[in-house]
Amino acid sequence: MKYKMLHTCLRVMDLEKSLTFYKDALGFVEVKRKDFKEHQFTLVFLTDESHTYELELTYNYNPEKPYEIGSGFSHTAVSVEDLEGSRERHIQLGYEVTDLKGLPGEKPRYYFVTDPDGYKVEVIRS
Repeated sequence: MKYKMLHTCLRVMDLEKSLTFYKDALGFVEVKRKDFKEHQFTLVFLTDESHTYELELTYNYNPEKPYEIGSGFSHTAVSVEDLEGSRERHIQLGYEVTDLKGLPGEKPRYYFVTDPDGYKVEVIRS
């Protein structure tokens, strides 16, 4: 059997803030949206230029408190050619950004940027 990754779902507090982050900071585009007004939630699917994988943002109407990300979830990851330029752009956009990092014994090749809900996105040099 062959399996293919389709999407990752993130629950978000403010759909518009999250859409702005994933569109402006990472260049994702919205490919479909499903509103379930009677059940009070909206699903928005985003993808990158390759259109091979999607990020699903789930917005439950009027959430009472921020979601707990949990200790088992770590991060999602994207790649970019101009790592330093990307990092500087994310700083200029006002997002929380880490220093450039590398695995032990390696040169820096990634950093993390945090979305409006506290989810970490690892940005790796391609």
